[in-house]
Order: sequence, then C-alpha cells, then structure tokens
Amino acid sequence: MKLIDCIESQAARLAQAGLFFGHGTTNAFDEAMWLALWRLGLPLDALDDHEERELTAAEVASIVALMDERISTRKPAAYLTGEAWLQGVPFTIDERAIVPRSFIAELIADASIDPWLNPASRRVLDLCTGNGSLAVLAAMAWPDVEVDALDIDINALAVAKLNVERHNLALRVRLLQGDGLAGAEGRYDLILCNPPYVNSASMAALPAEYRAEPELALAGGSDGMDFIRELLRAAPAALNDEGVLVLEIGNERPFFEAAFPALEVVWMETSAGADQVLLVTREALP
Repeated sequence: MKLIDCIESQAARLAQAGLFFGHGTTNAFDEAMWLALWRLGLPLDALDDHEERELTAAEVASIVALMDERISTRKPAAYLTGEAWLQGVPFTIDERAIVPRSFIAELIADASIDPWLNPASRRVLDLCTGNGSLAVLAAMAWPDVEVDALDIDINALAVAKLNVERHNLALRVRLLQGDGLAGAEGRYDLILCNPPYVNSASMAALPAEYRAEPELALAGGSDGMDFIRELLRAAPAALNDEGVLVLEIGNERPFFEAAFPALEVVWMETSAGADQVLLVTREALP
C-alpha cells in the first residue's frame, strides 16, 4: 500500500469515528497525515515527497495501531506524538499541560504587538504559561527582553522547563510558580496571558479531546471570567507605566464585555477574527 492510500483510508476511519479536531489540525485528513508521517519518522511537511512510497506490512500495521489509539482514547494527537507546533516552532507536550494553540502566538510572530511596546521594554511575563510556548516565542521574537513564565501548576511548569531547555533559552526565560499575578516578581512592560476562560456551560459540552487536558487550565467559572477578574484587579501594580496586557478570551467576548463594560480595550486581529484576543494598556486599567 502506498503512503497516500494509507493516509486516505485512515482519514476515513477518523472521520467516521466522530473525533474532534482542534489541537493542531482541523480535519481528519490532516490529522491522519500528521500521525502517519510522525509514525514513519518523516518530516510533517514532506507528504509530497513520500506519498508514493510503498509501505511494508509492518509500517501499515504500526500506523493503523496509532490511529486505533487516537480513536479509542480520544486524546489529542499531540499527546500521542509528544510534540506540537506553534508558528513553525516545535514544542514538547504531554498530558501535564494543555496543547499549545494560543492566538497570541500569531500576534507575536506577525509583530502586531510591537507598536504597543516601549522601545526600552525589557521585561515580559507569560502568565498561565502552560508548556511555556508563548514564553519561548516571546524570547525568540524580542532578543533584548527577559521573560518570566508563570503558572500555578507545578506539573505544567515541568513541561515548560523541557521547552525552555529545548530551545536553549534558560538564560532568558525564568520559570515561576504561583497563583496569578501573586506569583509575579516586579513590574513588566508586557504581560501575555492565555488564562482559563471557558464558561461552565461550555465546559460541560466540551469534546473528549478537550476533557483529556488539565481542567485547571481551561475552566473559568460560570461566565469564564473568574481568573480574569482577579487579573485585571492586580494588573496595574504588575505593569510599568507604559505597559500593556495582551489577553486571550477565546469565544467569551460577550461575557467579557458584560463583566467589564467600561474597560477600554483594543481587539486584535487574528486568523480567527478580531474577538479572540484583546490588548489593554496600563493607563486604561482602573
């Protein structure tokens, strides 16, 4: 069997199984391709070079077994491979942290945040860092800054440590453990935060793939704003005078606007539209 035929047949299985795709892929074919190429040890962007490759019976069986695991466990593919990619950068991942997928990564990569930064900006905080992906991307994008990566979950920080070391950034990215901004040290020019923001009704309806992730990193209370309320109360004391907060809220914009009707924010454009991530200046905070 050729590789492309194997991928297409397994994609049909994934689709028929009713899996949810949202942790690096958006459809069954891409997911089957990712898993098959990973299983064969091939680059994930190399299908065109290998699609006509004839697979051995053992290779086909190995790929099928991996697809069986994806279907039976309903775990995100990234947990099965131990790796996820964000803005072309590879990150180590396991079930101690949510799979990296923040839209803030796009804003770092396309320099959308840069105009809001003071040229003298030197301190960045990645709050709720999870596996450390945003902290790593920030350190890569802004070579002159020092980054603190903060999370309440010591298990997630263990994964973040793997990624900081993987990208040789231990001298510029410091890992901190603590509850929200109470764990921060000093003032920052930029705070990045992809917090737990999923409201309770949405949490109850999440597909199994999301329920495989740490609930602590997802659940935001009845309206999704529990963590964010405390964050906005504490943020002024954690930001320098010209500092800014970049906050991801996913699909919770109506809840955010209901909770903070008088707060002046800037909605940032991402591939998912202009209601997933917002920016608020230190000056605009109460």
